Amino acid sequence: MGRPLLPLISVEAITTAALELVDESGDFSFPKLAKRIGVSQSSIYNHVSGRDQILELLRHRIITEEPYPPVDHQDWEAALRTLIRTYRDAFARHPRLAPLMVLQSITDADVIGLYEDLALALEAAGFKGREVVSAISTIDSFALGAALDLAAPDVVWDPPEEGYPALKRALGFAGPPADRGNHAFDFGLDVIIGGLRAKLGG
Repeated sequence: MGRPLLPLISVEAITTAALELVDESGDFSFPKLAKRIGVSQSSIYNHVSGRDQILELLRHRIITEEPYPPVDHQDWEAALRTLIRTYRDAFARHPRLAPLMVLQSITDADVIGLYEDLALALEAAGFKGREVVSAISTIDSFALGAALDLAAPDVVWDPPEEGYPALKRALGFAGPPADRGNHAFDFGLDVIIGGLRAKLGG
């Protein structure tokens, strides 16, 4: 039998298979990767060093799927809105990946570039030193949480029939799940930007 025209395995194929497994079940393993691609486990190690590298490949994949436009760091509010929305939307397309991404250091150059843009915009706003790191950490938590919210069940809060009147009044205005999640993100983004603006004024 002749050799196949295209190799069964490549870094791209490994990344695609891993992302498919995460989207389906929330994680991946080397036995499942090998089965998905149709190769031996040992052959995977000829292309990647291990699980950590695959996770960074996944981080790179989702951030670069839909590249964000260049931002003007001097217009810091517009820049932050673009960058935060980009980060949230990347994970919203693959929400089950978010918990895996917080387990290791970020090293991918394209993702680091997004954080550099965040830092430059925050510096342009007037934040310095530890404030920049704190703002980035706050933004990170918000964006990842907003992405996970889109993967939540249709009914997030299910209070019993008796009691909890304030929550029930609020839930009456929640709307469809997707609308609720998007409105919550827009609301939270306004709160983040408004809070940063107030911090500068203080």
